[in-house]
Amino acid sequence: MEKSTRALLMKSFAGIVAMILMLGYLLPPVFKLKETDLAIAIVCGLVLMLIDLWQSLKSKED
Repeated sequence: MEKSTRALLMKSFAGIVAMILMLGYLLPPVFKLKETDLAIAIVCGLVLMLIDLWQSLKSKED
């Protein structure tokens, strides 16, 4: 496998794992507290995380 392809796969895998871990950490308080404002803030943070991951994957540098 080519080095750049392997690096892209590792970045993708690390980003997905980070997103899953962040969801696992932030969602239990939302379900327990049932606060709409908190849920909106967490969703905004997760969207920003996805945008950052997308931009990181699109960039050519490692």
